[in-house]
Amino acid sequence: MKFNNKLENIKTYEAGKPIELVVREFGIEAKDIVKLASNENPYGCAPKVKEAVVKIVSNMALYPDDSMAKLKTALSDRFCINEENLIIGSGSDQVIEFIMHAKADADSKILINSVTFAMYEIYAKHIGASIIRTASREHNLDEFYELYTSEKPDIIFLCTPNNPTGDAIDATSMMDFMAKIDENTLVVVDGAYMEYAAFKDEKKAVSPKELIEKFNNVVYLGTFSKAYGLGGMRVGYGISNSKIIKELYKLRPPFNITTLSLEAASVAVEDEDFVNNCISLCFSEMKRYEEFATKQKIDIIESYTNFVTLCLNKNSNSNRYLMPCFVKE
Repeated sequence: MKFNNKLENIKTYEAGKPIELVVREFGIEAKDIVKLASNENPYGCAPKVKEAVVKIVSNMALYPDDSMAKLKTALSDRFCINEENLIIGSGSDQVIEFIMHAKADADSKILINSVTFAMYEIYAKHIGASIIRTASREHNLDEFYELYTSEKPDIIFLCTPNNPTGDAIDATSMMDFMAKIDENTLVVVDGAYMEYAAFKDEKKAVSPKELIEKFNNVVYLGTFSKAYGLGGMRVGYGISNSKIIKELYKLRPPFNITTLSLEAASVAVEDEDFVNNCISLCFSEMKRYEEFATKQKIDIIESYTNFVTLCLNKNSNSNRYLMPCFVKE
């Protein structure tokens, strides 16, 4: 059987293994497993969210509210934007897919960081678009601009804070960069971990409202999978001007978010105290890894996320670096 030849060079995205699979594969008891592979919030979601979901779980016979009015109202209040500036996706991944199909084609060029979220490249390859990468491991906007001027990409992806390195772009530098980009080039600012960056350093806090008010060629992405502790609910969103949102809506399938997911996200966005407490605890616990890296003379990338990147070289031996608490007798 023949398939679309654009699929030939695409590697399947490998998600972090669930605890249940690790139990089956390695015979480890679930209580002894600490899951870090997908950067979820280890503290889960707010108690209010669990209560709200339980209340509506019996109403599963009807399709969800396809207008997503409750969630859009919550997000528009959170970011001080209009509901027409929002599109909701099954995770921000789905909004990335909408963007790729709306703006790019087989003749397009997509500019991304050298190390960044794998789905940018995967979705680009779905339509046969070309990928252009910067040279630096962390985001360097000078490199981005040089490649922008020489390659004329259709879409630029800026992941801040970046997955999987953890570095973040200063908001002022972001705005200066945007001011130099032609309006026909779409810039996607992926803020999946922005809650962490904004908490740690206000200079890294990118405002979706300011972005879309100043520029007509930008989409800001957010998600409930990280700081809000709702990875299992799969809810993300895109924020942009109404013209771009209308184009993205042409690609959105009906009822793409479940009733439970909509309720969970709607309640979660209103409990900022819970989210900020989780973020504070996360940065506090992350110091253990930073101290360990310093002791072992391992370079790290300063993190504005809920994970920290250790920079090992080809001569590194992981056995040497095992923390005593991770070694099972």
